[in-house]
Amino acid sequence: MTVHVMATMHVTNPENLTKYREQAGDALARHGGSVIQASGSLAILEGEAEAPGMAALLAFPDEQSARAWIADPNLAGVHKLRRASGQSEMLMMA
Repeated sequence: MTVHVMATMHVTNPENLTKYREQAGDALARHGGSVIQASGSLAILEGEAEAPGMAALLAFPDEQSARAWIADPNLAGVHKLRRASGQSEMLMMA
């Protein structure tokens, strides 16, 4: 069953984000993941939440693949780049 991960970020270091984006696709693919959509043009439709600077919807073949992607020690440097780009959150919808 496909699972999705909603990634949001409040960007504080655009240079690191650029470096992260150069590696993110390959890192996702290692665990069968892909980007469905990513955008910095966001709007809150309902509620009082503050819109993040960017968001991405990721797809993985299953929950195990998504968890393996975020925990993969070989991808620690890629995840470190993302975290150094700003405050990010990952929400898995399983």
